[in-house]
Amino acid sequence: MSASRTVICLLRNDLRLHDNEVFDWAQRNADHIIPLYCFDPRHYLGTYHFNFPKTGPFRLRFLLESVKDLRATLKKRGSTLLVRQGKPEDVVGDMIQQLGSVTAVVFHEEVASEERSVEKKLRDICCQNKVEVQTFWGSTLYHRDDLPFSHIRGLPDIYTQFRKVVEGQGRVRPVLSAPDQVKSLPLGLEEGTIPTFEGLGQTEPAEDCRSAFPCRGGETEALARLKHYFWDTNAVANYKETRNGMIGVDYSTKFSPWLALGCVSPRYIYEQIKKYEAQRTANQSTYWVIFELLWRDYFKFVGLKYGNRIFHMNGLQDNPVSWKTDMTLFNAWKEGRTGVPFVDANMRELALTGFMSNRGRQNVASFLTKDLGLDWRLGAEWFEYLLVDHDVCSNYGNWLYSAGIGNDPRENRKFNMIKQALDYDSSGEYVRQWVPELRGIKGGDVHTPWTLSSSALSHAQVSLNETYPSPVIIAPEWSRHINNKSAGPSAKGRKGSSYTPRQHKDRGIDFYFSKNKSF
Repeated sequence: MSASRTVICLLRNDLRLHDNEVFDWAQRNADHIIPLYCFDPRHYLGTYHFNFPKTGPFRLRFLLESVKDLRATLKKRGSTLLVRQGKPEDVVGDMIQQLGSVTAVVFHEEVASEERSVEKKLRDICCQNKVEVQTFWGSTLYHRDDLPFSHIRGLPDIYTQFRKVVEGQGRVRPVLSAPDQVKSLPLGLEEGTIPTFEGLGQTEPAEDCRSAFPCRGGETEALARLKHYFWDTNAVANYKETRNGMIGVDYSTKFSPWLALGCVSPRYIYEQIKKYEAQRTANQSTYWVIFELLWRDYFKFVGLKYGNRIFHMNGLQDNPVSWKTDMTLFNAWKEGRTGVPFVDANMRELALTGFMSNRGRQNVASFLTKDLGLDWRLGAEWFEYLLVDHDVCSNYGNWLYSAGIGNDPRENRKFNMIKQALDYDSSGEYVRQWVPELRGIKGGDVHTPWTLSSSALSHAQVSLNETYPSPVIIAPEWSRHINNKSAGPSAKGRKGSSYTPRQHKDRGIDFYFSKNKSF
């Protein structure tokens, strides 16, 4: 009788059972499966340059929820999720020694150097113990091996070129179904306790009723969110019109936190979009969800092409810029007290909820790099700390673009904070929600309190430099829009903070590839 085969399924940013090639392979090649998640202590240290906490409270809460959810899902299918605190290479090595029956370790490959370093150590441990290593690629819509380029070095440096080639010549692989039953664990293993916030050096964050992302982590919640956004509300059919919103849950898909931890597969989203288009409607909005997934793919593949250059101060093309590290200015930015209400509202939303709209991210990044001239890595590492949906490639890729040192250095633009505020929060409702000390200022005037008369400020119970700061900087181009402020209708109508102005509806991610326009 042959010895039983035990496979360790090491899970990292793939916390799901559906469309998971790790489980699919293990089911076919093992008698016993050990689903394993490790809380790696390196994830709870400081960021590389500025030593901000690497994993903040919002992402940690979402991660803990996702781990608990996957354990519950596996228990319903005859298994469980083993949880350990420790470096994956150490935990796996100890488990191989303890059991003596492990025939393979299987995991999804990642992109960035820290994750790939772990993969190398895992391979070394397995090699020493004569254990097979099986790896898969599962984090993108289009598989790495299916890209229509002979080598990753052939990846275009312009997103639009990438998108057109992939859409024309690429194919999306079919979704793998979740197994009804998962092969049992070998005897003698404790499932392990899921750690607490305190055990990982964090404090559980308070709930904020204003949050645009009041959602829970886990595959179950991810699939429920997709069902809600597509099938229950048809919100996806208007996505292109609402995606630049600022207030509420349904102005955008909000899939990104679940995608970041792999609670939902991008291929599953694509499959559901195609079903929705066949059964309900196909329009620019349904296509735009795929368009955004392709942006996410692109940043992953840029990370593969350029490696650690995505973290370098001078960017992908080594363009020297005299960045400042003025911590007084940076602290004003991160704490939402720059005196520029649109910036401050977004930064406070991030600090209090771990989420910020795509429109907000583009603006605060432009403000940090172009208006304040601060080192873009300060912003990238602050986002890494706080964002519930932090994805290393998307975060650093977007910051490189904001700083004008990404793949295509021609795409170097500066956003006009006042124009953006008036375009996307014309009535000032979003600012008043997050900067309550300005609630007394009506309409679009809330975006420029320093331009108001002393009597207007007094009437609004605002005292500059006492109840709210004066701007740390006033860009000359703002003056063009200060006299165009309007009170704007309420968001209860069409033109609130979930509304995309008509002139912006066809821009795509205008931040990245529109030229010669006033932002």
